[in-house]
Amino acid sequence: MFSFAYPWLLLLFIPFAGLLVYVWRKPLPTLKISTIRSFKASGGSRLRPAVIVPRIIFSLALAVLILALARPRYGDEKVIMRALGIDIMLALDVSGSMEVIDVPSDIKSHNELINSIKSGKVSRRIDVAKEEIGKFIDKRLNDRIGLIAFADLPYNVSPPTLDHAWLIQNMKRLEPGSIGNRTGIAGPVASAVQRLKDSESKRRVIVLFTDGSNNVEARLTPRQAAELAAQFDVVVYTVGIGSNSAYILQRDNFFGDRFVPIRDDFDEALLKDMAKISGGKYYHASDAEGLEKAMEEINKLEKTSIEQPRHIEYSEFGPQLAIVALILLLTGILLDRTIFLKVP
Repeated sequence: MFSFAYPWLLLLFIPFAGLLVYVWRKPLPTLKISTIRSFKASGGSRLRPAVIVPRIIFSLALAVLILALARPRYGDEKVIMRALGIDIMLALDVSGSMEVIDVPSDIKSHNELINSIKSGKVSRRIDVAKEEIGKFIDKRLNDRIGLIAFADLPYNVSPPTLDHAWLIQNMKRLEPGSIGNRTGIAGPVASAVQRLKDSESKRRVIVLFTDGSNNVEARLTPRQAAELAAQFDVVVYTVGIGSNSAYILQRDNFFGDRFVPIRDDFDEALLKDMAKISGGKYYHASDAEGLEKAMEEINKLEKTSIEQPRHIEYSEFGPQLAIVALILLLTGILLDRTIFLKVP
C-alpha cells in the first residue's frame, strides 16, 4: 500500500511548475550590437549544454526534494487476530447408569439392536457423551476447557487448559461406575465454580451432563450450587441425558445376554432451575442426535470474541530521495562551476 505521509506538500509542485516556466522562458543576458555574425561561432543559443544541463539538474533536484518532504512510503498492513477465549468447565456424570443404551425409534427388534451396537450406530450413554463433548472441544480452539467427572463425589480430571488433546485423552479413560454409582449434582458444580471464580476470562461457563436425579446429600443442594455459580458470574448449562427407550445390557451365562428396560431417571425440573438461576439454559438429549444438537447450540451461544487491530509497517523512501536531491544539487553546482563554467 503506497502512500504519502504529508500528501499536502505535493501542492508545492504548483509553484514549482510556475518557477520552471519562468526560468525556462527567462531571456538570456543580451548586449545590443550592430551584428551577431562574429558571435555565431560561440554558440549563444538558449539550448546550448552550458545552459540547459545545469537547469535540468537543478529542476530535478528541486522536484525530488519536494517528493522527499511529502515522505513517500510503502506500508505492509497486518491484521493481528487476537482471540479472547472463554473458560469452560465440563461436568460429566460417570455413575453406573451411564452404561445404559438409548435405543432410537427406528430400531424395532433385538437383532437390529445387536447389529446396531456392533456397527457403532448405537452406543452407551457415556460413549455418546464422550463423542459429542470431544467434537465440542475441537471447535473451541481458543478456550481453556476443564473437566470434572462425578458420581458419588466429584473428581477433577483436568483444570481449564488449552491442551485439548490431553484433555480428550483423559476423558476417554472415564468409565461408568469407576468412582461410584450414585449421582451427586451439587458437588461438581461447586468444584467447577471453585476452578472458575478467580479466572480473568470475561466469560465463564459450566456445562453439566447427567442422566440421573440427585441422590447424594451434601452441604450444598444443587440449587444452592447454582446460586453460588451466579454469585461469581458463572453460567451453568444443564443437559439431561435419557429417553423412554433405554436399556441396559445384562450378561447371563445361563440365559444369554439380554437387554433390560430402564426407566428415565433424570430430574428435569431441577436441571431447569439450575440453568435458570445461573442465567444458563437447559437441554434434553434423548439420544446421540439430541446431544449433538444441544452441544451445537451451546457452541453458538458461547461465542469467542475476536479482536482485529490493524498494524501497518512502513518502508520510508523520504531519506533516500533527500540524498538523491542533494547529489543532484551538488552535481549541478559542480558542473556549473567546471565543465559548463561561463566566462564573461
